[in-house]
Amino acid sequence: MMTYNNILINIHEHILTITVNRPDKLNALNAQTIQEIGDAVKRGEDNKEIAGIIITGSGTKAFIAGADISEFSKYSVEEGKALSAAGHKVFKSIELCKKPVIAAVNGFALGGGCELAMSCHLRVASDNAKFGQPEVKLGLIPGYAGTQRLVQLIGKGKALELLMTADMIGAEEAHRLGLVNYVTTPDQLLVKVNELLSKIKANGPNAVGSIIRCVDAYFADGVDGSQFEIDEFGKCFKTDDFNEGVAAFLEKRKADFVRG
Repeated sequence: MMTYNNILINIHEHILTITVNRPDKLNALNAQTIQEIGDAVKRGEDNKEIAGIIITGSGTKAFIAGADISEFSKYSVEEGKALSAAGHKVFKSIELCKKPVIAAVNGFALGGGCELAMSCHLRVASDNAKFGQPEVKLGLIPGYAGTQRLVQLIGKGKALELLMTADMIGAEEAHRLGLVNYVTTPDQLLVKVNELLSKIKANGPNAVGSIIRCVDAYFADGVDGSQFEIDEFGKCFKTDDFNEGVAAFLEKRKADFVRG
């Protein structure tokens, strides 16, 4: 994997960990950081040795405390739209990544940080995590699909409340609302994330990717999710995953799936 300016990369036991590393700015997202995250996720997706991806922030204070406001404080309408479109593209690529991507949320996940976490397939939060979309305090709205994914995850009423009030919620409330899957202590955060990825990577990788596509199809405009599932189900019968999974079941042994 290549080196980057604003993120750190580590690969261990077939898991790629991407750490946003701008501690002096509480890991705030600027355009370069977003592009680096997108590039690293894509490289991980294309690497046959990678089974799953973790996205986290350096330090214990912040996952990502928001966008780097100084970068766009003088933007025009067209520049603002371009910034949003670029973020949408990267975050959508994370959402559609065929390999599982889990956000390990350590501290503040505000604005773009909350949006990045929501673009991941699963979210695990330390008990000191805080989530929020405070853009209205700046006279802005979320620009990286926050208005869309927050509704999907917690429902229209509560999403509207958080978006319009700019209130922050803690990890336990985020868990209660369905925004995060698990809450842990800070020292157990990556342990829990790796535990989840270990369970996932023991299953058929092609089937995992198909599940991601099917779930996304539920929310896609103009797509019949049920028919999409039917088609994906049929495709499974021509995969090595299926052949190995069925053979292992009949032979009463653990399946040995091949990545890539």
